[in-house]
Amino acid sequence: MGELTPELLLHGYSVGIFPMSESRDDPEIFWVDPQRRGILPLDGFHISRSLARAMRRSRWAITTDHDFTGVLDGCADRPDTWINAEIRALYIALYERGQAHSVEVWEDGALVGGVYGVVLGAAFFGESMFSRRTNASKIALACLVDRLRQGGFSLFDTQFITDHLASLGGIEISRVRYHAKLADAKERTASFTAAADANPQDVMQRMTQIS
Repeated sequence: MGELTPELLLHGYSVGIFPMSESRDDPEIFWVDPQRRGILPLDGFHISRSLARAMRRSRWAITTDHDFTGVLDGCADRPDTWINAEIRALYIALYERGQAHSVEVWEDGALVGGVYGVVLGAAFFGESMFSRRTNASKIALACLVDRLRQGGFSLFDTQFITDHLASLGGIEISRVRYHAKLADAKERTASFTAAADANPQDVMQRMTQIS
């Protein structure tokens, strides 16, 4: 595809495509444009009884943009990953420009979970998440959704739908419908950093009130 720059990467998101690699060691990058797109409606996040219990009991600390590289590397720390060296460098570059963000979950000073993605207008493009403790990625995602709600976002793109995402309220929509939502979100203004970091108990309370 030629040299992939941060500017070209953002342009790809703006037209509804995103980059992937076959593996960590594969230098080639290709664009993906699924016929069916995964999204997580911001008013439809599902908190199960077990997740609600975990959030009430959690003593984990939640931060934002405190260790973007750590979250990125945590997401890549698995046998099969699409995050190669070039993709890693590109997302770090977007983070340094304020166009990519992360939510981190900490246990006694150790990073145990997180999620990261890219921001464009009022759209958040979720890239990946990881968990080193039970429910850490779910709590990271709940805190992310809470932040997106408070910041005025209208679209949370998850790219694909997994059983994990479906259990949390993720759905699949057509490419045409996705592009309509993306066009609308690009014209809106939102802020990822407007809200203060919140603990899981406060996030659960707000989400319970909304639902």
